[in-house]
Amino acid sequence: MMNAQIKATLSEKVNEALNQLRPFLHADGGDMELVDITDDHIVRVKLIGSCSDCSMSHMTLKGGLEEALKQVAPEVKGVEAVEMA
Repeated sequence: MMNAQIKATLSEKVNEALNQLRPFLHADGGDMELVDITDDHIVRVKLIGSCSDCSMSHMTLKGGLEEALKQVAPEVKGVEAVEMA
């Protein structure tokens, strides 16, 4: 199980990367928010607005967020979108 301090630090790095992408997401009427970071360092985000049904959202996750995260937090293994009920 991931240590609470490590998870908090990783959450800060994830939110920092999200904040760098937000202007681009907002320009297209969308956004993302951090949902969870799994014990195996997979970042789970919720797609919001136009991002939730955009055909390019997979590219944004992999090419945008995941690449930005791996630069500031190399321990991140991947990024996945989750649907919230």
